[in-house]
Amino acid sequence: MRKFKTESKKLLDLMINSIYTNREIFLRELISNASDAEDKLYFKSLTDSSIQLGKNDLTIRVSFDADARTVTVSDNGLGMDKDGLDANLGVIAHSDSLEFKTAQAANAAGAADEAASAEDDEREESAQVSDVDIIGQFGVGFYSAFMVAKKVRVVTRKYGDEQAWVWESDGVEGYTIEPGEKEGHGTDVILYLKDNTDEESFDTFASEFGLKDLIKRYSNYVRYPIQMMCTKSRQKPKPEDAGDDYKPEWESYSELETINSMTPIWKRRKSEVSQDEYNEFYKSQFHDFTNPARTVSVHAEGAISYDVLLFIPGRAPFDLYSKDYQKGLELYSSNVLIMDKCEELVPDYYNFVRGVVDSQDLTLNISRETLQHNSQLRAIAHKVEKKITGELKKMRDNEREDYEKFFENFGRGLKYGIYSTYGSAKGELGELLLFYSAKQEKMVTLDEYIEAMPEDQKAIYYAAGESAERLQKMPMVTGVLRRGYDVLLCTQDVDDFCMQAMMNYNEKDLKNVAGGDLGLESESDKTAAEEATKEHEALFTAMKDALGDKVVRVAVSPVLTDAPAAITSEGPVSLEMEKIMAGMPDANGMPHSQRVLEVNAKHDVFKALASAQEAGDSQKVSDYTELLYEQALLMEGLPIDDPVAFAQRVCALMK
Repeated sequence: MRKFKTESKKLLDLMINSIYTNREIFLRELISNASDAEDKLYFKSLTDSSIQLGKNDLTIRVSFDADARTVTVSDNGLGMDKDGLDANLGVIAHSDSLEFKTAQAANAAGAADEAASAEDDEREESAQVSDVDIIGQFGVGFYSAFMVAKKVRVVTRKYGDEQAWVWESDGVEGYTIEPGEKEGHGTDVILYLKDNTDEESFDTFASEFGLKDLIKRYSNYVRYPIQMMCTKSRQKPKPEDAGDDYKPEWESYSELETINSMTPIWKRRKSEVSQDEYNEFYKSQFHDFTNPARTVSVHAEGAISYDVLLFIPGRAPFDLYSKDYQKGLELYSSNVLIMDKCEELVPDYYNFVRGVVDSQDLTLNISRETLQHNSQLRAIAHKVEKKITGELKKMRDNEREDYEKFFENFGRGLKYGIYSTYGSAKGELGELLLFYSAKQEKMVTLDEYIEAMPEDQKAIYYAAGESAERLQKMPMVTGVLRRGYDVLLCTQDVDDFCMQAMMNYNEKDLKNVAGGDLGLESESDKTAAEEATKEHEALFTAMKDALGDKVVRVAVSPVLTDAPAAITSEGPVSLEMEKIMAGMPDANGMPHSQRVLEVNAKHDVFKALASAQEAGDSQKVSDYTELLYEQALLMEGLPIDDPVAFAQRVCALMK
């Protein structure tokens, strides 16, 4: 028994129980190692004429024995001799693959110089040698096998050697290396699965379905064929003497099948892939039954080389706005799945985007399960975000109907993105927003709203509520429309929060028509309001006393034309915000809006109030004020404090 050449027991325990959090990735690691072994032999063949080998000759084989409870991963790659076994499997965290990659990189410059004067085929070979894409870097992936195996046996024979060697270990103290027998070069890794426990079963790893599922999920795009003997069914030939009542019989048989796809669709040229192929990939990969609304393919080379394939879904998933929804793109490194959903690759407001990012230039952590926060990842994420934004702008400008359907599905998230970033994302997202125009009677962008504004209009006006039909009838909305200004009708719960976070757009302030000071009054309007306020000062004082703390003040409205009164608000909390927050679980602690009762001094109802005040009928002034206030609340869709008292006042008025 040879001891591991490190503090073996502690480090092995770390490898098996701490670095990897998902047991099933053991197969990904072993297949990646097998792929590296194939690469090494192939690259060696390009510079060694004695190695008669084509890339198509290299395969990876996965097999199992359910009775013996073993899983075997085999390759016909470079293989190892006795010293290689001792160096690579006897020293934890020693990576022969990394050494090979480093050596090839060091020789790349010389190979390129020689290729400059070579024939075309030699130049191609030299380029292939310098373009080494070895997966393994840390030398710990092999030890993930001990997460599922109680013993691991490695049988290997180096290319060109006659002698094979066997490495064996239980992953505790050490290992043995003995001479062995193996036909042909390459390596077999045999895992003897752990015994099942009450908490965990390992039998699925010794099954055809279980292994095929892991291969397709994690190693589907490894560049070499991954083959398995698979059980299939076929109809037996009909016997010649079979009668009319013959019923077809079926038999099972085994056939060697290539499980993985090898060439990822995102690595192929866009001109070589049809939209139907993209659609089928999207639906099968991301479990959607509808075609994507948009497909974006990017191939970038430079300081960071990567391939990106993005899909904008044609419909919103049912759980998009639930707390359980998880955003992120699939992250691959050298065609090997690293993360199912890498959240760092897309901002929250683009959480609906699905897709794949593949790069061999990323700095992975030791387990390859998560990515270290680094500049490469941030750079790719920045490019992905810009690409999504650009694609949405193209859809908005060129295919408006499609874009409006997209916005119906995902617009809420874009608005929330502006609110959640305190308005800092409005430069990225502001141009993408759509709102219903009360004047134009269609969905418009903020830029389209500004373009249609009269020259004297200085702000963008909007109203927030439950429905466009109801908002169009609101007194403050009709008042603004009568002045020739458009109003955006915002009907989603996030709209008012979004608008307040933006504050302005293209140097135009965003103003809620229920927010009080709209700056719409002319000098004559101001003068008339001041005169009415001064003339009826006692009435306004009486009205404020009747309402008490329900309002901060009662004032003359410069906007109202037909309605007798309206409720507006002062301060950061609007009426719509108050309504939304009132429906939250902890509504008791939520702030309230500072309400203002604005009255139309030209309306007959106000004249009735003034008459009652002059007659000294304080009870009528109080009742009329309450009715006016509660009527305004109902028009805003806000609840009244005492519906019974309201009904009684209405009945008394009817008498």
